[in-house]
Amino acid sequence: MKELLHLPAIPVQSCILLDSAADGAGFPRHQMRLTFCEECGFIFNAAFDERLIDYASVTEETQHFSGTFNAFARKLVQEIVATWPLEGRKVLEIGCGKGDFLHELCLAVRCGALGIDPGFIEERLETPHDGSLRFQREYFDPATVKMRPDLVICRHTLEHIGEVKDFVDAILPLVSDRPDAGVFFETPDVGRVLREGAFWDIYFEHCSYFTPSTHAGLFRSAGYEVTALRLDYGEQYIIQNARAGRGAALPPFAAEESLDELAALATAFPTRVAEVMGHWYDFVTSRHKDGRRLAIWGGGSKCVSFLTSLGLADEIAQ
Repeated sequence: MKELLHLPAIPVQSCILLDSAADGAGFPRHQMRLTFCEECGFIFNAAFDERLIDYASVTEETQHFSGTFNAFARKLVQEIVATWPLEGRKVLEIGCGKGDFLHELCLAVRCGALGIDPGFIEERLETPHDGSLRFQREYFDPATVKMRPDLVICRHTLEHIGEVKDFVDAILPLVSDRPDAGVFFETPDVGRVLREGAFWDIYFEHCSYFTPSTHAGLFRSAGYEVTALRLDYGEQYIIQNARAGRGAALPPFAAEESLDELAALATAFPTRVAEVMGHWYDFVTSRHKDGRRLAIWGGGSKCVSFLTSLGLADEIAQ
């Protein structure tokens, strides 16, 4: 194991809505140890403790207030409808958030859909009265899924799971008995983070980090056949389709890097991220000393990580 980055005290969650600045300043923190496995290429937070995370609280993770992100989501919906035969069939989304993506899918194709997420808020989404779109406000447990989904969707959730092998193992039986059933996963790509030194995309609650090769490798090791794999959204996200394995494995996809390539990125990352963090710390503090007023455009996890990883406070305008 090789440690790539140690952050001594960052917020244990970065998408929680709080009532005051004082609540934010006093929010629980914990160390982050970004660690690289030289044997398989997996990258993870070795200091992760899931007991510190509560996704059933006032979590506001949705990106669907963004027109750009909505356009991307609609494109994915059309891709899913073209790839998987869903008319009159059943879809399960694990980690559905506030339900926006699943709702968009149900507008595109007539199907029965179930979304599962502990942070779902019923009054935020208008659902059909015919019961075709339902939600369970809870953590995923196969025992509570009273349907046989033809497609399992899981977007921006796998990176929050510590025991990733157990997680994908639990999903496989839901789709393993039908040749045209499968899974659609969307997960952030850590390769870009390594290349750019993008420390603002590293959070405590993101405990598992993937590249296309380690993402596909996880599913293959669990008995899936990966049928499509690429990067999208400015090469920030891994997009993967898979189904229960049918024997001979398909050849690797163009998006998959070798372990040597990934190891080289990991080896260079500590120096790269130190340079990037140093640049932005100097950028902000020097201008603050000159009496200039700085603000951060945007919000959410990237903003929280940028501020807390650099230890910035008064330097940024309130």
